[in-house]
Amino acid sequence: MTSIITGDIIKSRQKSDPNSWLSSLKEALSFLEKDTKLWEIYRGDSFQIEIKDAKQSFGACIYIKACIKMQKGLDVRLAIGIGNKSFVGDTITESNGEAFQFSGETLETLKKEKVNLKVKTDNEQLDNELNLYFKLALAIMDKWTSNSAEIVKLTIEQPKALQQELARQIGISQNTVSERQKRAKLDEILELDKMYRQKINTLLV
Repeated sequence: MTSIITGDIIKSRQKSDPNSWLSSLKEALSFLEKDTKLWEIYRGDSFQIEIKDAKQSFGACIYIKACIKMQKGLDVRLAIGIGNKSFVGDTITESNGEAFQFSGETLETLKKEKVNLKVKTDNEQLDNELNLYFKLALAIMDKWTSNSAEIVKLTIEQPKALQQELARQIGISQNTVSERQKRAKLDEILELDKMYRQKINTLLV
């Protein structure tokens, strides 16, 4: 069983220079998966990545969203599909299986429902529960400022770093790091990620 995240950048065409966000997206995807065969950017502003450990798929979405929201005015839609992988193609977009189908179908529903994150598995009850939690989390995450997004990104990249270390890296005070983490509700988002991992683990057992 694996997980596939399919996504697209919201309001990307409003940016005159696509490289401003494209480099951030590439950086995010390569941080999450070093093997470039497991992710691809296509149609300009759409992308797909395989997160082999399905328990890490929501954490991956948090990270991608933070990277994109560092660019003012941009956001991202993300659809997680969890299931099998029945065919391995030369590229991620040529591969197929339940996880790919769930992810692709779910991305289409996001556009209609105007929601920026959903998950689909073969367990409808679990999907309903997790997607309710996601709606509540998105009330916070969709409103991240570029400063909040930056501190979320750095904290995920360096989970053991002290606030003083993060502060030195971006030239702000430790208090400002603390305030930005609190505004981003980072502790609560990471608590949700922990619970997500536990819930997904029940599918994998």
